[in-house]
Amino acid sequence: MALKSTVYKAQLQIADMDRQLYADHALTLALHPSETEERLLVRLLAFALQVPADDMRGSLQFARGLSDTDEPDLWQHDLSGTLVHWLEVGQPDERRLARACGRAERVTLYAYGSGAPVWWAGLADKVARLRNLAVWQLPTVEARALASMAARSMQWQVTVQDGQVWVADAQQSVELSPVALKEPLR
Repeated sequence: MALKSTVYKAQLQIADMDRQLYADHALTLALHPSETEERLLVRLLAFALQVPADDMRGSLQFARGLSDTDEPDLWQHDLSGTLVHWLEVGQPDERRLARACGRAERVTLYAYGSGAPVWWAGLADKVARLRNLAVWQLPTVEARALASMAARSMQWQVTVQDGQVWVADAQQSVELSPVALKEPLR
């Protein structure tokens, strides 16, 4: 018998001063049986940091990710069906990233976990030529602190200013400092 996903609900209040974006979002997320709460909340954070200010080029949506190898964790399609933005969470290999860069206008990756620096050291040269790829790393301690905020029903206030991210709920607050490992080439 296959295990079923666990449903999480999140209410996000986003105040991103860096992008002049202020928005509220009600989201439903599925925790895949093989996924950790840490990964789930990094996906939620990726949504908060990348959600567009308007839907003129389509909305950012959670994809099937772990359940379908042809889909990312999040993606944005415009109204004509063009894949605008592909978002990954974790430590994918260079083939997956190259395939994503060939399919989407922009690709953003949020790496996390204690093995991320070693993974990046082996991957950086292989993906340097991918012009539309941005790679961010969440420090391990910060990603784990974020995971401690997991609840089946969450109400988060996400504030972004000068590259710093604060995530707060009724009980605690976590400060995050995502590190840019690779910027898109112009």
